Amino acid sequence: MAKEFPDLTGDGKVTKADILKGRGVPGAKKGGWIKDAIKKPGSLRKSLGVKKGKKIPASKLAAAAKKPGKMGQRARLAQTLKKLGK
Repeated sequence: MAKEFPDLTGDGKVTKADILKGRGVPGAKKGGWIKDAIKKPGSLRKSLGVKKGKKIPASKLAAAAKKPGKMGQRARLAQTLKKLGK
């Protein structure tokens, strides 16, 4: 009889992530995506013209999130992080 695969991620069940982690596949780590996503802290605030130390108004953030390119990406990330903080 074969052994069951161990739960390497600690989530209580054996998933594909456990198998990838067990095989040593690069990039199969858990977490750390927020730190990796923020490359230039303060760049969104600066590009929106909001002074340092002030909060970005929700209306400005929503308008920026609809724009293409880096500004839109940064604004959408800011909206996501705002939801995580609640």
